[in-house]
Amino acid sequence: MFPLNRKLPLPMNSTSSAQKWLLAATSISYVIVILDTSIVNVALAPLAATLHSTITGLQWVVSAYTVTFASLLLSGGALCDKLGAKNVYLTGLLLFALASAGCGFSSTLFALVFSRIVQGIGAALLVPASLALINSAFPESHQRAKAISLWAGCGGTAMAAGPLFGGLLIQLFGWRSIFLVNVPIALLGVVLAARIPAIKSTANRRPMDFAGQLLAIIALGSSIAVLIEGVHRGWRDPWICGGVTVAVIAWGLFIFTERTINQPMLPMKLFRLADFSAPVAVSLISGLVFYGLFFLLSLYFETVRGWSSLDTGLAFLPLTVLVTLGSFSAGILNRRFGAFWLIAGCCGLYAAGFAGLMILRENAPYWRIALCFPALGLAAGIITPVATTVVMGSIAKEQAGIAAGVLNASRQTGSALGVALFGGLLSAVEPLAAGIYFAVCLAIALSLLAGLLWITALSRNPPRL
Repeated sequence: MFPLNRKLPLPMNSTSSAQKWLLAATSISYVIVILDTSIVNVALAPLAATLHSTITGLQWVVSAYTVTFASLLLSGGALCDKLGAKNVYLTGLLLFALASAGCGFSSTLFALVFSRIVQGIGAALLVPASLALINSAFPESHQRAKAISLWAGCGGTAMAAGPLFGGLLIQLFGWRSIFLVNVPIALLGVVLAARIPAIKSTANRRPMDFAGQLLAIIALGSSIAVLIEGVHRGWRDPWICGGVTVAVIAWGLFIFTERTINQPMLPMKLFRLADFSAPVAVSLISGLVFYGLFFLLSLYFETVRGWSSLDTGLAFLPLTVLVTLGSFSAGILNRRFGAFWLIAGCCGLYAAGFAGLMILRENAPYWRIALCFPALGLAAGIITPVATTVVMGSIAKEQAGIAAGVLNASRQTGSALGVALFGGLLSAVEPLAAGIYFAVCLAIALSLLAGLLWITALSRNPPRL
């Protein structure tokens, strides 16, 4: 995706002023990218009221962003190589700002979903460009590790703070403010990024895999569309049957293309490595159950309980605080227990936490729900950095960009699938509490499946990290 050995012609004995500006700019961009994966969930009720949307429409508002982000992420790094990381970064940031303004001023559901798609395009450019800039500006491994940790930490904090920050904004200024707030932040990132020297790459540039990219968009987009619209239209509807056919053909052609061309955007041979395929699978399932949980509980708090967006954001605090704690403690826990047992244990935590949520009813006391949040938050916070460490240790250095792109794409794909699956259950099963019950049962089963896949794949040769 993007080379790791490009060097910025700056003094590297200590963190230079240019490095600080670069890190500030890239961290700001990552904050708004991650913020928009969680902040929208606390706006579901006011969005539905203003735009007269059903659960299906709300699924599209959430998933349009993540599906676009996931399907284009693998090509973002190749664009960095062809056009320059700084150019791609600035383009992505300006596109994200423009799309956020479009979201904020949307008067119809279609306009909002379209603007969310453009947001996803901007995010798919920003993330690999940010990593390319950081890798180039910090050639020393210990400096680069600290820089990436800070960059990732900002994203984790944004994800954790999203529900509360969003609830506060909505309470004070309405739901449009959660999108409009991105505009000044993005423009600040542009000002900071303007101080970054252009990076000249001497590495070989990877060609764009246009066929693979197009097939990935069709395959993922049609799959999510079928899951979202299937409940509403009926599974025997001609459009749904056609969508299933398109999805199956597109996935088949995508796998065939990536296996046969010389320089695919997703080298299928990487999945032969258990240390690569197992963390990717666990990351996808983790994203699915966690973001599906966010969508499910947001509707529960705002629709069943009738809580405001601010109250909903406050209700998520025991979950999001533990996500942050898990992220920052993952390195220490990994060194103490090892990745094999740590991720296996986190899959068990997921299952236990979801099992506790089976008591969800209209009159269930909040404290009983909140008791389940620490287990779920810790599991989500720990799995992401530990899985990343395992993946990065399983591949050659020159493939690090591709591996990072695949891992991020798997999480975003899982997020879109979670919203589609959980939202579909809520739409199909009446009353809402019964739909939540079945969704929680599905989350338990998937969590146990993730643990089984992890243990089965790596039990003979656990990762030594």
